[in-house]
Amino acid sequence: MRRAFIAQDSSNWLLLGADYSQIELRILAHLSRDEGLLEAFSRSEDIHAATASSVYGVPLDQVDAETRRIAKIMNFGVIYGLSPFGISQQTGLSPEEGRAFIETYFSKYPGIKDYIDSIKAQVRRTGYVETLMSRRRYIPEVLSSNFHVRGSGERMAINMPIQGTAADIIKLAMVRIQRRMDELELRALMIVQVHDELIFEVPH
Repeated sequence: MRRAFIAQDSSNWLLLGADYSQIELRILAHLSRDEGLLEAFSRSEDIHAATASSVYGVPLDQVDAETRRIAKIMNFGVIYGLSPFGISQQTGLSPEEGRAFIETYFSKYPGIKDYIDSIKAQVRRTGYVETLMSRRRYIPEVLSSNFHVRGSGERMAINMPIQGTAADIIKLAMVRIQRRMDELELRALMIVQVHDELIFEVPH
């Protein structure tokens, strides 16, 4: 897809993309204060390989592509509230294996489980969740008598502080980067934001 887009004067300019590395998992580490996740980031480890190593009980240098892939799905699955069935749909594991994986995952990262439980309790008590910059979202669905609606509300409550904070950070970055480009009188243009990535047109 990216090859379909070129700079306006491609003989002299090019498109440059800059994104945050695993921003949502870093925010999760900050919010949950989980020691295992924080240590993996502080050591600059491949976070998905580190998760696979921890959950499967194998040395980091022996993690293969398949176990890393499953760990990656699980890392993001936590943020999006994947169920054992959802895990099985994306990984090829059975729902029982998905459930076992989730249990092992939370035993290795207890801070994440505590964070999720605290968010669910908080949203039921207050009716809303917030980003780190205090942007608020009300989620009345968590009080619904319908199991599916309530579950959807809980997943939104878990997700919003993480994804919302990531959105806040990229918007702050856009303001600060533009200010700095103006100060330096750069010709570069900030043209598109895609989730945690900024696209610029820059001279060669």
